[in-house]
Amino acid sequence: MTRRSPPSPHLEVKGSLWITADGASVGGHGRIALLQAVAEQGSITRAAKAFGMSYKAAWDAIDAMNTLAGAPLVERSTGGRGGGATRLTARGHALVARFAQLDAVHQRFVAQLARDAFDLDQEFSLLKVLNMKTTARNQFLGTITAVRSGAVNDEIELSLPGGTRLVAIVTCESTSALGLRTQLPAIALISAGDVLIATGLEQAKVSARNQLHGTVRTLVPGAVNAEVVLDLDGGGELVAIITEASVQRLALAPGARATALVKASDVVLAVVTA
Repeated sequence: MTRRSPPSPHLEVKGSLWITADGASVGGHGRIALLQAVAEQGSITRAAKAFGMSYKAAWDAIDAMNTLAGAPLVERSTGGRGGGATRLTARGHALVARFAQLDAVHQRFVAQLARDAFDLDQEFSLLKVLNMKTTARNQFLGTITAVRSGAVNDEIELSLPGGTRLVAIVTCESTSALGLRTQLPAIALISAGDVLIATGLEQAKVSARNQLHGTVRTLVPGAVNAEVVLDLDGGGELVAIITEASVQRLALAPGARATALVKASDVVLAVVTA
């Protein structure tokens, strides 16, 4: 019996608006609606009943708002034909009106975010990568832009943020198993030990499919090997482990220009499934 994977969650952009005073919440939709109910009902008791809450809970909320607002939002009047009532002060009416204006702006903002959001379900899957643990020092998120099929192996081209492109060679079986296709987000994993460092190659032609130009940020020397961290021209960083002798021969130092060479067969691809 085939076990089905649970469906991917459908994601939406939502937001909440509330007002604070010195870090303490004065009110959000719930408390502002309670103030509006007091204004309409003329009574905390009736407003509480309309909200399905106790009088004490309603009064505690109003009392907290009065304190945090710095001026009374609700006041009680006594006497008169009705025997007294509870009403909003001018400050309370102003707060309710202002909140309504801010909420309208906020709702338009959230709606714009929802329209501009790009395939949130897919992006949520990519966020899972943040919890992924691998031994590869270099992990790049990108989008597959080309799949060139061969008899045994396929060539997969990945576009990274900033315009950098990586090429990976994988088996046809891996292409099928991972469902690799254009426009699919994927992760490229590169071991630091598989990265070659060269200098003076920015205008040269070499057989390595992946040539990543950048500037040396840090060098961490060791007894035999050194760790080299490059700030890539297209953004991001790449870590390489090379011998100390190579560091000396290439005259590598922070600020020096260098090129990282990675064979396409040394790039491992991964995708996030639902």
